[in-house]
Amino acid sequence: MRSPIVVVVGVVLALWMSVGRWPFGIGGSLTGWYVPTIGLVFAGLQLWLAHRLRVTAARGRRTSRSTIVSLILAWLSAVGFGLTVPDRVGDDLVSVLSLASGSDFSVEMSLALCNPLGILAFALAIAALAFAHADAREPKPEEDELADRAEDRLADRAERAGDRLADRAERADLAERADLAERERFA
Repeated sequence: MRSPIVVVVGVVLALWMSVGRWPFGIGGSLTGWYVPTIGLVFAGLQLWLAHRLRVTAARGRRTSRSTIVSLILAWLSAVGFGLTVPDRVGDDLVSVLSLASGSDFSVEMSLALCNPLGILAFALAIAALAFAHADAREPKPEEDELADRAEDRLADRAERAGDRLADRAERADLAERADLAERERFA
């Protein structure tokens, strides 16, 4: 999934969740609470997620299905939240869904559904962010790979130790030859 899509859809849904009742003529006093607590936070999560998707792509890794599914479910929950979240119009609480149906029962159902949908939208957005973060990481090596790396390191150390011993022996041999050459010269 491309990060510009996440930015655009995320910001649009954040606006829908916080001020989406205004185009229907039922905006009210609760919008002042919804914008900073719901809209800005959801938009921030979506922007952070878009950044993590860019990091994943820059590292040449693929976005996992779990990230995409969590994100789509978060978006669907955000749409449902925007339909059911009430706003205070006069002395009544009214949502887009209750306005469309016009019954008192739909007002109660909207109130009952908006909190779970909002919680789901945020929880799934956070899950998508965690999955996107994991997508960008390098995979953990298998046990066989770890054992092979350990063997390679031991072999490298042994080779370096052998090289050092050979260097010492060569220096000792050169020193002994130089010593013999000096003795012959003075004898």
